[in-house]
Amino acid sequence: SGYRKNHGRAPKGIQSFFEPIIVFIRDEVAKKNIGPKYERYMPYLLTVFFFIWFNNLLGLTPGAANLSGNIAVTMVLALMTLVITLASSNKYYWAHIFATPGVPKPLLPIMIIVEVIGIFTKPFSLMIRLFANITAGHIVVLSFISLVFIFKSWAVAPVTLAFGLFINVLELLVAVLQAFIFTLLTSMYIGGAVEDHHDADMQMGYDDGSASTHVSH
Repeated sequence: SGYRKNHGRAPKGIQSFFEPIIVFIRDEVAKKNIGPKYERYMPYLLTVFFFIWFNNLLGLTPGAANLSGNIAVTMVLALMTLVITLASSNKYYWAHIFATPGVPKPLLPIMIIVEVIGIFTKPFSLMIRLFANITAGHIVVLSFISLVFIFKSWAVAPVTLAFGLFINVLELLVAVLQAFIFTLLTSMYIGGAVEDHHDADMQMGYDDGSASTHVSH
């Protein structure tokens, strides 16, 4: 409804806040990493980004739930990425795993094991990275606060308060950064699964064309 009301005009209110973020995820993350088939994955990428971002911010609110600091939550997000990646994979993706180009045949059995393990280590790293970074920030803040009780003196309170506040403000940046990294890596994994030779050839042709045009100018 907002687009109908503001047709032909600059967005207003909450629309002006979310639209640049959505456009950024679309142009700089989805399009660049997934390619021509990016549109079908935009709902998931946007959901993951805003879900992680807002829950990271929620975790910084006193008394609120810290969902991103729960490894069960990050595991579910990583598993969803794994399922979508495998469900979107094509024959070129599996050919790269079971017949890695340029690898001598005697080494293929070893490479197959490595590639299969890589399928599961990627979402595992997503799970651990998000959980560890969010948990680490909370532990540091609690550590500064606990110094008051360790030294049993209110004299250290101003110092612990200052450092704790600094880390808490830094966590505001970490909140959006971790959401972006999770979304970026997810799009890269999906892009690797849906990419085929035709897309690669088109991209190479585009790059060559751009380069030749640039040289001619």
